[in-house]
Amino acid sequence: MSNFIKKVLVLCVACAASIACKQNGDSTTNYADISVGDEMIAELTAPPFVPKPVGDRPAKKLIVNMEIKEIEGEMADGVKYVYWTFGGSVPGSFIRTRVGDEVQFTLKNHPDNKLPHNIDLHAVTGPGGGAASSLVAPGHEKTFNFKCINPGLYVYHCATAPVGMHIANGMYGLILVEPEGGLPPVDKEYYVMQGDFYTKGKNGEPGMQPFDMTKAVDEHPDYVVFNGKVGALTGDKALTAKVGETVRIYMGNGGPNLVSSFHVIGEIFDRVHIEGGDAINKNVQTTLIPAGGSAIVEFKVDVPGTFILVDHSIFRAFNKGALGMLKVEGAENAKIYSGTTQEGIYHPEGGTIQTMPKSGNGKEVVVNKTLDQQIADGKNIYGRTCFACHQSEGQGIPGAFPPLAKSDFLNADPNRAVNAVLHGLSGEITVNGKKFNSVMTSQNLTDQEISDVLTYVYNSWGNNKTKVTPEMVKTQRAKPAPKAKDMHE
Repeated sequence: MSNFIKKVLVLCVACAASIACKQNGDSTTNYADISVGDEMIAELTAPPFVPKPVGDRPAKKLIVNMEIKEIEGEMADGVKYVYWTFGGSVPGSFIRTRVGDEVQFTLKNHPDNKLPHNIDLHAVTGPGGGAASSLVAPGHEKTFNFKCINPGLYVYHCATAPVGMHIANGMYGLILVEPEGGLPPVDKEYYVMQGDFYTKGKNGEPGMQPFDMTKAVDEHPDYVVFNGKVGALTGDKALTAKVGETVRIYMGNGGPNLVSSFHVIGEIFDRVHIEGGDAINKNVQTTLIPAGGSAIVEFKVDVPGTFILVDHSIFRAFNKGALGMLKVEGAENAKIYSGTTQEGIYHPEGGTIQTMPKSGNGKEVVVNKTLDQQIADGKNIYGRTCFACHQSEGQGIPGAFPPLAKSDFLNADPNRAVNAVLHGLSGEITVNGKKFNSVMTSQNLTDQEISDVLTYVYNSWGNNKTKVTPEMVKTQRAKPAPKAKDMHE
């Protein structure tokens, strides 16, 4: 081979390597050396919203002011919890920067708080990600500075001992460092983070629930949720888009323990920034997001409908709360999808353990509740136990699960209803003139819980206002399970 040809080959290889480096984000630019322009106050947003895109603005001195707040919130209907937050929300305020920005970060600890806190931003190159410079007592503030030198989507969290407890109480969020020129524009951008929570009471147990360190150490969460609570992204709080739009979700996982298998039911991710970095995967069904990690997912919505966001470790989604909704409006496209839509598919099932019948008595009966108390408590139990099959207004699902509203089957015999909850129900039954043949498993509820939920049902949706008492349930529990024919007649 001639020397000329060798030189040409070497030059070609060098050029190819240079192009590959640029495509892979291995730029030779030293972002630490980029000079900054004017000061700019950072726009901070609470989930599921994000600040406006950086675009092609030059690097600036970005002023971030964030306040820590310990606040009482609602984990689920009737379940209270004291969250520790960055900015008053779980996850904390979304921070949007670009490479080359110099961030002046001031962390305030509200004077009404009880504990010291700090912040570790995974986007920071420096001791503790800023944690070593930001430990702040209630009523005080700390300021530190850092340079954004790596593009990507990064988690931040509290790192005050016990670190796991601070994170488990909601102290995490995301900071986006955009590349030069910004990210490509899309139609909709949203901010979602998963977290696992550990409470003294079981899933759905009402009242104020304190943090349970033993469950946290054992990694046995009662709740796994998006954006800090059950139902944070459902109903009228669902994400929205229109047919033809491209949606980008900045998805993080605060942990503190569980890895997320993020999936949108009925959609395929066109592009995924793996672990929030430069590497992009395409046509992805489910993407893995480690605790303390993130991903950026993008997809175009082609047809209307409700698309369900889940952690595909699926019991977390339907029984512990890791479920959200994206509601898409627009014209149908029969070339892509057609079919009759059945309401009630992929709804939460609640945290109550559903099981086949077991021997033994229920827990100690709680007595002397008023009718109003029973109805209120029963509504909460219904939401976590019965909602998925029988729906929000007791309408059931045609051809699958019978209605509870104006139900002749229920109103005819409350003891039969009690036994259906205690022992389950299968085989063909007739409700309001229509036949149903499905399976209801027995519910692992106490006498008081069964009396409350049935009292709520009987006092709702046009039923006969029966008050079911714990004593009625206790009496039926003590008897042998009725035969199938007695349940169906």
